[in-house]
Amino acid sequence: MTLRWEQLVVQALDPSTLGRWWCEVLDWVVVNDDPLEFEIRLSADQTPGLLFLQVSSPKRAQNRLHLDFRPDDQAQEVERILSLGAQVADVGQGEASWRVLLDPEGNEFCVLSSGGS
Repeated sequence: MTLRWEQLVVQALDPSTLGRWWCEVLDWVVVNDDPLEFEIRLSADQTPGLLFLQVSSPKRAQNRLHLDFRPDDQAQEVERILSLGAQVADVGQGEASWRVLLDPEGNEFCVLSSGGS
């Protein structure tokens, strides 16, 4: 049996707007510009991608799955992402080395400390 990770699906009230926001944050490309099913990837022929699907109700609880990103410069990346509209989140992480942020629809993601493995 062979499995290959194709994409992570993100439910969104406005898939196109949220997908374009993530496209800017990650510097990825749009591979499907459908307003109900919007997909981005690092490059058109490279998976995995992020697929944003339309739902009718807003997010109600903390995500059970989230993305972690390792930047070259954590402080610089956090400031850049905040300037694009992210918000700082407190999910009980305390004095952790990572920063928890929320995308425009309230999905948590982490910006880890710089470097590391």
